[in-house]
Amino acid sequence: MAFPKINPTTTAAWKKLQARFEAEQHTTIAQHFDNEPERLQRFAHQWEDFYVDFSKNNVSQKALNDLLVFAEQCGLQDAISAYFGGDFINVTENRAVLHTALRSVTPTAVRVKGAAIAPGIAEVKAKMQDFSTSVIEGQWKGHTGKAITTIVNIGIGGSDLGPAMVCEALEHYRNHLKVHFVSNVEGDHVQETIAQLDPETTLFVVVSKTFTTQETMTNANTLREWLVAQLGGEAVAKHFVAVSTNIEQIKAFGIAAENIFPMNDWVGGRFSLWSTVGLSICLTVGPKHFDALLSGAGALDAHFKTAPWEKNIPVLAGLFSVWYNNFWGAASEAIIPYTQYLRSLPAYLQQGIMESNGKNVDRNGAVIGYQTGAIIWGAPGTNAQHAFFQLMHQGTKLIPADFIGFTKPLKGNKDHQNKLLANFIAQTEALMCGKDRTTVEAELNAQGKTPQEIQALAPFKVFEGNRPTTTILINQLTPYTLGALIAHYESKLFVQGVLWNIFSFDQWGVELGKQLATNVLTELEATTTSYENRHDPSTTALIQRCSKP
Repeated sequence: MAFPKINPTTTAAWKKLQARFEAEQHTTIAQHFDNEPERLQRFAHQWEDFYVDFSKNNVSQKALNDLLVFAEQCGLQDAISAYFGGDFINVTENRAVLHTALRSVTPTAVRVKGAAIAPGIAEVKAKMQDFSTSVIEGQWKGHTGKAITTIVNIGIGGSDLGPAMVCEALEHYRNHLKVHFVSNVEGDHVQETIAQLDPETTLFVVVSKTFTTQETMTNANTLREWLVAQLGGEAVAKHFVAVSTNIEQIKAFGIAAENIFPMNDWVGGRFSLWSTVGLSICLTVGPKHFDALLSGAGALDAHFKTAPWEKNIPVLAGLFSVWYNNFWGAASEAIIPYTQYLRSLPAYLQQGIMESNGKNVDRNGAVIGYQTGAIIWGAPGTNAQHAFFQLMHQGTKLIPADFIGFTKPLKGNKDHQNKLLANFIAQTEALMCGKDRTTVEAELNAQGKTPQEIQALAPFKVFEGNRPTTTILINQLTPYTLGALIAHYESKLFVQGVLWNIFSFDQWGVELGKQLATNVLTELEATTTSYENRHDPSTTALIQRCSKP
């Protein structure tokens, strides 16, 4: 199945959407409710434990119908078939994109380069589970014969953000193993971690596909040197494992061959927590919960692949995102999870969405003349309400927001949960409905304000409302529902990329900085200033300042 390469602005649906926007841009969300008696029934969808309410978006039923036609004209169905079928849709790197196969709820017959991948997936998964079980149950011993009590994941980007976010999100389900994540090449970060470690009971998981990533290998070598200084060189084999493909480099590092967990080139870094990159997850929550995480993602994949688009949660989310980005001019989207467990979800999704869809060249190699990508940001509610919600309520920028909440708490405190959910629900109502001048004046009058005071204060207390939100209400935060939630956003960004006619699964934009950093490092360590004519004046001055003793 050929992956479509359709410039969205050339479709008839794009032109119709532009006309629709111009006709409806002054219609409020509240007016859409008045105009569409069955709006909630058509815009809110139940899928398993998820209730997703799109009704508070500034999208009429007619606009939604136009968006669905737009998806059809952009070839979304062919793209979805190619995605799950194992086509090499990561064209610029000549790779398939098959992280979905790692979590498929049914055995898949997908083949890559003529070979079936399902047997290999099952074999590696079993190895991860067996290893994790041996560490959790204390059967795996360190160099001095003590059981492992602490895991240190050494990676960066997708080799860090995903596992770190999931381990944090599933803290309620974690076992006795402590876990640390070392990613930043900053030496202070590494030393602060070392201060918390016991070399005899610590297991290091080095995650790097090439085993050459500068930040990861710098940190890995520093931690190796520390371990060797404490326990000797022979200890490396019992305290380090690798998630990588570079066998020779791994052996040179001192990691035993049986402690290598392979990676596949058809799994991109920011989609890799489902793979061996998730070894730290499997260790800290156990194989049972890791398997549930995969199952939840796989169930959402099945929904995305088969559900009619008008009821397909990721498809609708992707369509609405394009609607706001390209027609309303919204540059950013906020992610507001109403649970502290998901405090790192916005940062994780920043990588997934912004690295995937931050592209200015289309699938035909042409420079794009329309907006792509969205700036993703956010923080947990209710904390966020006391921080940046002022901008969302009364600022001049349009910021569509996802509100993510859970009906049932994990610890059972109903009083706290009721107050949390009250804020969760009330904020979306406030953002949509606002508060008009008449209401404000009546409130001020009831407070005993004079007419002059009311006239002076009223403009500052008016809320325009008409701020769009999507509500994702889930029964409870479990490994299964977390997996489904992450997969939802992965599918959403895929839809966005298809509609924008970009390649979502490469990331060439991160390469230039790495290349220049290698050169600058050489110059920082040099004893001469021969680099002066190689850079712009600003860069040269910075190198000079940073290279001083």
